[in-house]
Amino acid sequence: MNGNNRYGQELIVADSYKECAGGAFGALDACGILRYMLGRVYHRFSSKKYTLLVVVTLFFMLLGTFAGSFEEAVPLVPLAAALSYAMGWDALLGLGMSVLAVCCGFSSAIGNPFTVGIAQQLAGLPMFSGMWYRAVGFVVFFAVLLFFLVSYAKKIEKNPDASPVYDPAKEGEWKSLQLDISRERQMDYALYAFCGCLGAGIGAILLSTFLTVLQDYLMIIVALAFLLPGVLVILMASSVRYTLEYAKVLDTILEAFVGMTARISAGAVVLLLYGLVLLMNFFVPSASAKAFLLMPLITPVAQLSGISLQVAVLAFAFGDGFSNTFYPTNPVLLISLGLSGVSYGKWVRWSIKLQLPVLVITAVMLLAANGFGY
Repeated sequence: MNGNNRYGQELIVADSYKECAGGAFGALDACGILRYMLGRVYHRFSSKKYTLLVVVTLFFMLLGTFAGSFEEAVPLVPLAAALSYAMGWDALLGLGMSVLAVCCGFSSAIGNPFTVGIAQQLAGLPMFSGMWYRAVGFVVFFAVLLFFLVSYAKKIEKNPDASPVYDPAKEGEWKSLQLDISRERQMDYALYAFCGCLGAGIGAILLSTFLTVLQDYLMIIVALAFLLPGVLVILMASSVRYTLEYAKVLDTILEAFVGMTARISAGAVVLLLYGLVLLMNFFVPSASAKAFLLMPLITPVAQLSGISLQVAVLAFAFGDGFSNTFYPTNPVLLISLGLSGVSYGKWVRWSIKLQLPVLVITAVMLLAANGFGY
């Protein structure tokens, strides 16, 4: 019972931070700081468009991998689309630089508190341990995403008609932002304060791997960077796990799952766990809620199958993340598509060229991690 109370409190802190971060990013958008920030990037790299593409993509990936941002990136989507048009590209590339990038960062999860952070605590592992292998994944996914985006950018530069969403009228939408840059230098202080808070949170995550005393308080430290919590929805989410456990539903599922995995290899079990999380992500988009639902099942299955808990957590992080920009049940994706004027059908036909290679890479990384005992 005490363990359940502790886990419930951790979920409240984690999702409270998520709610706070969303509110903080909303306030930043309302104050014009997010718009100004992207404008500064454009002003600095406008003559070097592919350097700009790299910088913006890396910025969004870092937001995802360290701050656990995903829905918080929504206010930036129209700006990224306008930026893309200003560089002679289209809305799909704008979505790639923003939504796809933040999702790849979120999924690689070097220090993502909502996937790896919670899952490791539930599995009894030190928070953010095993960071080096996830950092390798971050580099790999960054390279794959850049190759995908640059290839597409060069394609539509040669032939704008090759873009399924190109609209020449959109190219003028970035002019107002360029004018803002010349007269809003006073916002530099606000931008520096935002970067300082974000940097402090990332620094705390990195330090926690060396100073274990920080691990018990890390969620609270990061949450304080975004001020006040919101609790009601989080309590409702944690009640689902409580109901499943005390009604013995999890025990029944665990027994059936163990029976399925008894006669197959450890590598196959890893892929099966990955597939389970991928399936559940279609129905439960919330990373923290899904961790509390699935980790009590994944952890004993991994232990009984001889799989390290780090590999099990990595399977959870990969399964929870990348499909967020593919499943039509994810509200962030649908809102982002609506803001950019891109239909879901066109998005699927475009993004699946990235999703399929990522699916293969993540499976290979999981099998490799299991093979060398990560």
